Amino acid sequence: MENQTGFIVKVFVVSALLSLLIRYMGPSLGIGGTTTNVLIMVLSPSLIMAIALLSRLPSKG
Repeated sequence: MENQTGFIVKVFVVSALLSLLIRYMGPSLGIGGTTTNVLIMVLSPSLIMAIALLSRLPSKG
């Protein structure tokens, strides 16, 4: 049980640090808030995960 709790705490801390990094350092990147940029940022994680999972499928042949 301690192992799972430790893992959850680590994920929470990393997530909080990433959130703070994005909040305070993100505006200095100079990326415009256009519709295209927003779509790329929102859809990229899903597409990356889909590609990663599809590459693990066994091939027929």
